[in-house]
Amino acid sequence: MFVRNSDKEYRDLGGGTRRKVLAYSDNIMNVELRFEKGAKGEMHSHPHEQIGYVIEGSLVYHEEGQKDVTLSAGDSYIVAPNVPHGIDCLTEVKLLDIFTPKRDDFL
Repeated sequence: MFVRNSDKEYRDLGGGTRRKVLAYSDNIMNVELRFEKGAKGEMHSHPHEQIGYVIEGSLVYHEEGQKDVTLSAGDSYIVAPNVPHGIDCLTEVKLLDIFTPKRDDFL
């Protein structure tokens, strides 16, 4: 199975945030996100494990119980299930997020 990025469209989530669901199965999903400069990914949690990769831009990553950290293109983060986390975008940002299991709420 394969998925062409060009065949998928972004969904505008408001607040300068857009999301594009790419490939997924019941067990795993990858999602591309774009944020405008100054956009926020508000603190939230979910039962999915998540790995994020910063493709473009720079952001401040927040995770409950951890010191805030600035991440830039090429950096990654891992979020355990049910851990509150969020971001503040210092520039325009493009992320690739991978979730396990898939996020039914994104479909």
